Amino acid sequence: MAGNQQAIKSRIRSVKSTKKITKAMQMIANAKLTKQRKLMESNRFYSQKLQEMVDDILSADQPLKSKYLKDHHSDSAFTIFFCSDLGLCGGYNANITKFAKQNLKKEDPLLIIGTHGYQHFKREGYNIVNKTPISIDGMDDMTMREYIDDALDLYLKDEINKIQVCYTRFVNTMTFEPSMNVLLPYQEVEIDDEKTEKILDIIFDPSINEVLDQLIVEMVHNVAYSLSLETKTAEQGSRRLAMETATDNAEELEEKLVLQFNQARQAAITQELTEIVGTANAL
Repeated sequence: MAGNQQAIKSRIRSVKSTKKITKAMQMIANAKLTKQRKLMESNRFYSQKLQEMVDDILSADQPLKSKYLKDHHSDSAFTIFFCSDLGLCGGYNANITKFAKQNLKKEDPLLIIGTHGYQHFKREGYNIVNKTPISIDGMDDMTMREYIDDALDLYLKDEINKIQVCYTRFVNTMTFEPSMNVLLPYQEVEIDDEKTEKILDIIFDPSINEVLDQLIVEMVHNVAYSLSLETKTAEQGSRRLAMETATDNAEELEEKLVLQFNQARQAAITQELTEIVGTANAL
């Protein structure tokens, strides 16, 4: 009986130690989530404005000959795939990996940003364009522009017909959805007639096509970077949620073990009393 009590006490100490670790990781993830969310939201506003400007120009009743609006004969899609560098974030990596495998073709070029999924897709035989893993935590705007420029070169050479991003969309602090965002060819939205008339009154210098080309490139750069920020925000949200769940489970397990320990101790005391009384009666 004493050995059973010692085993339960050892498990209680182990659970308490684990709970301290998960609680600390939860607090760290929550702090990173707050910081990352502010950065994501501030960049999202600029990204949306760029898309609105492109939509405005595309809605204008003028002849447009942008090199980014030409038809492409290739049927290959260039995909930028975002995942995390680390685990311990619930089903975050598993969900986005499953989504990607359902929507991507193995022969299409795939740029993986985030070290966690690199080896998995390499083993599966996907056409990974980066020869070594790329950390998403070290990703900044200038580095992202270099990768996007490489994809744009392939697009202009007609080697691909689509540039898309596979990422995890941050809905709220409890919900994160695997998503696909097509950067090119650009899908314009409908603009009301009143706004279209205002666009027609604008004088473009040097020309509407050159302005449109520059805007599309800037928009693709920024939207891709904005989605990387959204992915990192979703990662921290998922990690915070996973660590919160782990802490709650540890607390629940600790309570059960304490109850088992008290029951074992009570049983041991009862047995000792029974033996003492039995011995006294025998005398």
